[in-house]
Amino acid sequence: MKLILRNISILLIVLANAGCDQLSKNAARQNIAYHETINVIGNHLILTKVENSGAFLSTGDSMADSAKFIFLSLIPLLALCYGIYYLLRNSQLNNLLVLGICFVIGGGLGNLYDRLLYGSVTDFLHIDFYILKTGIFNLADVSIMIGMIMLVIHLYVKRTLQFT
Repeated sequence: MKLILRNISILLIVLANAGCDQLSKNAARQNIAYHETINVIGNHLILTKVENSGAFLSTGDSMADSAKFIFLSLIPLLALCYGIYYLLRNSQLNNLLVLGICFVIGGGLGNLYDRLLYGSVTDFLHIDFYILKTGIFNLADVSIMIGMIMLVIHLYVKRTLQFT
C-alpha cells in the first residue's frame, strides 16, 4: 500500500507541474497579445507572449521539420517516459531526488505537450532585474530549473555525507 501511495504521489506531482504550466500558458494565450509588454513589477517582471518553435533560447529553431520532431519531440518523449519508469521502479530513492526528477519531468511534459499540440512552446515571462536578465520563458522552464536545483542539492549533500 505504501508503494502505491508513493507512485500515485509521483504521478500527481508530475501532473501538477504540467497542469500549472498549461493553465498559465492558456491564460497567456487568451490575455496577452503577441509581443505585447505588460509590466508586472516595474520593469523587472514583464509579461510578453512569444511562440518558441525551438528548444531553450530557440536552439534548433532552424532545423528541418523531421530533425526537429526527432530531437525536440521524440527523444524528449522517450526520456520523460524513462524518467517516470525509473521513479516508479526504484522505491528506495531519496525524497529530494524523487521530487527534483518529478519537477523536471513535469516541466518537460508541459513543454512537450505544447510542442506536439501547437508546434511551438508558448513563452511569456521575462525578468530584468539589474544584472539578472533572462530570455522569455514559461512555468515549465521554472519547474525544470527548480528540479535541477533540487538534483544539484541532492548530489552535493550525498557527496558531502560520503566524505565525512
